[in-house]
Amino acid sequence: MSRYDEVREVTLTRDCPAVMVPWGTPATLEEGMHAQITQRLGGTFTVVIDGNMYRIEGKHADALGFEVEEEPERDSIAPLSAEQVEEAAWDTLATCYDPEIPIDIVNLGLVYGCEVKETGEGRYHISVEMTLTAPGCGMGTMIADEARDKLLTIPGVDTVDVELVWDPPWDRHMMSEAARLEMGMF
Repeated sequence: MSRYDEVREVTLTRDCPAVMVPWGTPATLEEGMHAQITQRLGGTFTVVIDGNMYRIEGKHADALGFEVEEEPERDSIAPLSAEQVEEAAWDTLATCYDPEIPIDIVNLGLVYGCEVKETGEGRYHISVEMTLTAPGCGMGTMIADEARDKLLTIPGVDTVDVELVWDPPWDRHMMSEAARLEMGMF
């Protein structure tokens, strides 16, 4: 399920923490509530309950009737080079989604830069500059935190800084061609 036109209705099987979209306000959704899943991308769910939109982290998928996906062992593979870490970082950032828009933050043009620095033998620091589609977006910190948390799962990465920047201001021309096609913006 990745698009808004593929809605699935479920009943919550337990109380579940969530965040109200677009304000970023924490909430608890109660067992027995009926939800429409409007988006399932990047390991998170966007649901609508009683006309309100919420984001639910994948670790709470069981509350929606799905299996919780196991996280891979962080350093279970051979050390990566800086180039491999950078490639993995861009791939990882492409798994982060705005809960209201079914397009990842890379293709939305929200990521302005991703820099990898070696901090020791096989150890790395990643710095990301990103923006949001609107400066007042209440989900901004949550999206930046999700990006940071996911980048920290890359083997060899010890620290990550994700900075929200506003210059240059985002506009739809920063979206990839594929994203503009998906959104019908040609």
